[in-house]
Amino acid sequence: MGWMAHFRSCDWLQPVISRTTRAAVVLLCATAAAVLPGTPALADQVRDNQWHLRYLNIAEAHKISQGEGVTVAVIDTGVDPHPDLRNNLLPGTVTYPGGTGDGRQDGDPGGHGTGMAGLIAAHGRGNSGALGIAPKAKILPIRDTKRKNDGESEDTAAGIRWAISKKADVINISAAVSPTPELRAAVEAALRADIVIVASGGNNNYFTVPYPARIEGVVAVSATDRNGEIAPISNSGKEIVIAAPGVDIESTSTNGRYSKSNGTSNATAIVSGAVALIRSRYPDLSAKEVVHRLTSTAVDKGAPGRDEEYGYGVLDIVAALTADVPPLAGDATPSTSTNPNPTPTTADNNDTNADPEPDNTSTILTTIALAGCTALFVLALLATLLTLTLIRRKKTTPRPPPYHS
Repeated sequence: MGWMAHFRSCDWLQPVISRTTRAAVVLLCATAAAVLPGTPALADQVRDNQWHLRYLNIAEAHKISQGEGVTVAVIDTGVDPHPDLRNNLLPGTVTYPGGTGDGRQDGDPGGHGTGMAGLIAAHGRGNSGALGIAPKAKILPIRDTKRKNDGESEDTAAGIRWAISKKADVINISAAVSPTPELRAAVEAALRADIVIVASGGNNNYFTVPYPARIEGVVAVSATDRNGEIAPISNSGKEIVIAAPGVDIESTSTNGRYSKSNGTSNATAIVSGAVALIRSRYPDLSAKEVVHRLTSTAVDKGAPGRDEEYGYGVLDIVAALTADVPPLAGDATPSTSTNPNPTPTTADNNDTNADPEPDNTSTILTTIALAGCTALFVLALLATLLTLTLIRRKKTTPRPPPYHS
């Protein structure tokens, strides 16, 4: 029980003090409650809620790669500079007509773009806050729409072309737009530029896999639940390449908040984070070989081989980073590291992306300091009570009658 709850009524002092003294004690208790803050919580519920991190064994993956040196373009509603993400957020652009800014403002009140960026590259704050799949990758925010579900193919195509000009390594498109020649041309240009494009396979309100995920060469993603089974909300189709967690996914949101959502958008961002880890671990691999490494190490589910729900299977990040994967037929680029023993990366105190805000260590020190202040306050309070009680007793002690000779 906390000290404030213990002092709330101050009933334990009533047998030894008078009404006047009790009033003074209540005043002191109220003053203490106003001046001394409560002990801050040490556990962080957000990190606990990110079940997909444990499912994908991200702690093990981060010993091998954290996405260093990789830039992921997020074509979405914009990305807010959330405290768990802002150290990895680059200046971007806005491509919809009349739009201004550098992409670092989310036009969706629900924080769709910020959530996708957080799933990819949130660095968190020590052991607290949201953590992305690739916490040392950089996010290039490209706002192609004024608000969610209001995007135009031409604006998405413009975003893809801008990402190419900035030499992005991965493009994440957790959205669906109409098919146009301009969109197809932009996607094909990105593929020729050796960029991996990851796009959502669509939720079950789509009759088919939407564009741009439908375009050949794009990594179309479906969503799974906590058990690794295809989620009821997930779309299916022959274009699906891989599946990843997409249900009850918690991430960053606008105004420093967090939100939980379902959908292939989440699964797409998680796969983009995995691609960033692979591109960082194997910088000489072509985009095709990176996708080959993803698909050849995926856990086969559903019908044997590739199917319309899971594609090649469910994402296995650790296997994608460590397996000995033969190169694609006719591709001279090997899909194995020149160093067969992965070099662990530093994920703790030497993390250059660590947010300057206090982590759990400073929280513990703060708690100890508050406990010390509380102890001193209690001692002072008891001393005051003792003094008041002695004074009261002295005043109420009967004086002896006058002495008469």
